[in-house]
Amino acid sequence: MAVWIQAQQLQGDALHQMQSLYGQHFPIEVRHYLSQWLESQLWDAIDLENPQEEFKAKRLLDSLILELQNKAEHQVGEDGFLLKIKLGHYANQLKSTYDRCPLELVRCIKHILYTEQRLIREATNSSSPVGGMMDSMSQKYQQINQAFEELRLLTQDTENDLRKLQHNQEYFIIQYQESLRIQAQLTSLATLPPADRQLREPALLSKRATVEAWLTREANTLQKYRLDLAEKHQKTLQLLRKQQTVILDDELIQWKRRQQLAGNGGPPEGGLDILQSWCEKLAETIWQNRQQIRRAEHLRQQLPIPGPIEELLNELNSTITDIISALVTSTFIIEKQPPQVLKTQTKFAATVRLLVGGKLNVHMNPPQVKATIISEQQAKALLKNENTRNNSPPESSGLFKCDSGSLKRIKRSDRRGAESVTEEKFTILFESQFSVGSNELVFQVKTLSLPVVVIVHGSQDNNATATVLWDNAFAEAGRVPFLVPDKVLWPQLCEAINMKYKAEVQSNRGLSEENLVFLAQKAFSSTSNNPDDYRSMTMTWSQFNRVSIMQLLEKIVSVTFSFNEWISVLPHSIKHFNHILAILGFVNKQQAQDMLMSKPNGTFLLRFSDSEIGGITIAWVAENPNKAGERMVWNLMPYTTKDFSIRSLADRISDLNHLLFLYPDRAKDEVFSKYYTPPLSKAVDGYVKPQIKQVVPDFATANPDPASGTPTYMDHGASPAPVNHSHSYGIYQPMSDPVLDGDGDFDLDDTMDVARHVEELLRRPVESQWGGQQS
Repeated sequence: MAVWIQAQQLQGDALHQMQSLYGQHFPIEVRHYLSQWLESQLWDAIDLENPQEEFKAKRLLDSLILELQNKAEHQVGEDGFLLKIKLGHYANQLKSTYDRCPLELVRCIKHILYTEQRLIREATNSSSPVGGMMDSMSQKYQQINQAFEELRLLTQDTENDLRKLQHNQEYFIIQYQESLRIQAQLTSLATLPPADRQLREPALLSKRATVEAWLTREANTLQKYRLDLAEKHQKTLQLLRKQQTVILDDELIQWKRRQQLAGNGGPPEGGLDILQSWCEKLAETIWQNRQQIRRAEHLRQQLPIPGPIEELLNELNSTITDIISALVTSTFIIEKQPPQVLKTQTKFAATVRLLVGGKLNVHMNPPQVKATIISEQQAKALLKNENTRNNSPPESSGLFKCDSGSLKRIKRSDRRGAESVTEEKFTILFESQFSVGSNELVFQVKTLSLPVVVIVHGSQDNNATATVLWDNAFAEAGRVPFLVPDKVLWPQLCEAINMKYKAEVQSNRGLSEENLVFLAQKAFSSTSNNPDDYRSMTMTWSQFNRVSIMQLLEKIVSVTFSFNEWISVLPHSIKHFNHILAILGFVNKQQAQDMLMSKPNGTFLLRFSDSEIGGITIAWVAENPNKAGERMVWNLMPYTTKDFSIRSLADRISDLNHLLFLYPDRAKDEVFSKYYTPPLSKAVDGYVKPQIKQVVPDFATANPDPASGTPTYMDHGASPAPVNHSHSYGIYQPMSDPVLDGDGDFDLDDTMDVARHVEELLRRPVESQWGGQQS
């Protein structure tokens, strides 16, 4: 069954190709339910070009029909009834289609199996990330499906034993009633004359003895049947518990962990279809066994026989109820999490899902779902089965979907020490009640969302995001809400930052080792550019969230924003020109000097500002106007997002005529011209449109533009950075980056996939109506 297991994991075009193999000529349901049988037959042993092989093909066709009929007969329950009819229809359909040409059936199945194997081989190629995932998962999936097959066989075996027990018990009751009739006849002999009594009594006594002896033997046999059946059910329940542990405690927990990491920008957690199919199989098997145990209990009550069976059945009933209860309560999950940074007066939505709802017919009685926001302390109390007190609960009803409206206000708890409001964690509690099996069982289910931080103003967003990032990255399964380590190794934090970075700039290219060294220097106020120096260093939550750790390289000036804030704002700036900053963004002032001084005058690069949160600056090399023959590196006052809303980056670079070459040696117009704003049209209705341009006074040169008349300038200051290799800060080695080819040129084809809407961001300001945003 390995081929079919792997075929079900195909994705995208490969999945569509696989699905297109099936149709009325060979239904996919037949492939699914007879997968093991189909893959075990010797289809290749039949020569399709030899008409004499037709009898072999006919035997395989007959066997296929028989397998389908047997599969149909063994279906039980409401869903089983429908499947029984469907499989029976397919058996008749295949027989009428291929009875006169059985070789065509062999040809069809060989083509299907060959194509599936080819698609799987292509998907499992080492260069395919999907294939790599399938390689690691196929064996695990195969084990799970093999366990389900074993459970199916065990359940079918106990069903057959139960029917046999019921038949034998019914016959036993008939014979017992016969013994009562014989006893009644013997009693009635007392009214007969002695001669008649002596004539008829011996035969009745002999018959009674025979029947009673049979009843005694059969009672022992029935008791043995009952004990054997109970032992088989015990074995089935043990395997059910094991299978349920694998699915709920391993696979579902891993899915939830992937969901949490996805909140930090990790890969998507993946769909729930496979997990749901497993949970539904569990529910179906558990329910079948529960019904069997109840029927066995009914048979015992119908014919009580002294022995340990009553205690065994009570134990089985208790166990099966515990198993189904654990399944239902554990599979009530949040498919779509609410926002983890939740602003008051802002609407939010979430989606919850019961993975076993279909099999347990929960849809027949749509449940009401209530959402309540609770504090960390209340979440702890909830897990201890203590009473919780609601605080301004947003709640609504719906079938597995909660649109909670606006969070009006929140009552905060007394915070620990210097804990800020952006460090306080809440969670959304989802509650519902499900009844299954004609209200035989009623379940109260609850599930908690990932931690959320409630803010009242956008200025709190960065610190709230830091709280969420730290929690998502370092939370452990089964923790007490919402404990996380107070400090982590620097490489662990780098992994979390890198994940968030790639998600924010919407690129598969993460931070390079040089970038991470740059961040480490800021994080630890260090000058070392050796990555190994930071591998064993740790950073505490307090350092990450609060401590001002950046200083200007030239002057010892403390800045008032934290490392976390600096990190969190960068992606928003990167989006303006991330195909360039993916290469040169993480460069400090000293490194920029070292890189530019070996290049011709007019060479420039773009880098993140050390002193302006979210700022981007341009550094270039030029002559020192105050000292002939001396060259120096200049740094432009950092741009912010607000600046780009007034005039785009490309246009600003175009305005500055002293900027000639984008580092290392690319003509700037070659890189940026496609993003320049087209020249303004001529005057209309007597009005001349004004044009804003940027100039650096010390470097202003004539730049006539006939379309715009006399330009209006926006002054932007530049600061010199004299070269001083005795600087107290470390000198960086030239960076190596895979985006530069062997000649030191940019490979833009390779870097353009980093930017989403980069042309839009470079061609025009972020806000088309910028006039009101200059204040």
